[in-house]
Amino acid sequence: MNSSNIRKLVLSAICLALCMVLPFLTGQIPEIGSMLSPMHIPVLLCGFIAGPVWAAIIGAVAPLLRFVLFGMPPLFPTGLAMCFELATYGLISGMLYAKLPRKTVNIYVSLVLAMLVGRVVWGVVSFILLGISGSGFTWSAFLAGAFTSAVPGIILHIVLIPVLVMALERALPWLKNTK
Repeated sequence: MNSSNIRKLVLSAICLALCMVLPFLTGQIPEIGSMLSPMHIPVLLCGFIAGPVWAAIIGAVAPLLRFVLFGMPPLFPTGLAMCFELATYGLISGMLYAKLPRKTVNIYVSLVLAMLVGRVVWGVVSFILLGISGSGFTWSAFLAGAFTSAVPGIILHIVLIPVLVMALERALPWLKNTK
């Protein structure tokens, strides 16, 4: 394993650890703690700093590991749908950021597109899982779950992730060279 892969592994492990810890911190904020989508932050960040493959793996594993360790999020249907959603976030953010020129605007482009595609994937998986269980998943439930109730998290991600990516690239110059 070369030094670049070791760095990506370590960064991914840090992001996975953050996926375990951040929900405890945001859970202390009444009313909007869960709406901040704390597990999404490290997975999206992982896409930018470790690449699409590592981020997709972290995204797929994080909800399952958190359920096994702490019993949250509930595995069915929330945790399973999150596995697909977060894996998509990591994959898309990492792929787009690797393919697009390294400009600040492309951090936002990669982030917003990853969030949109991830929410669509969440909706499709939720529709399938709830259909299998005999429950319904309506268009209004999709809009409420993916967008309306997620507004605080969407705003937080759009504000926080680009700042973190730029700060990490300044602090760790070798990150700019890992496409």
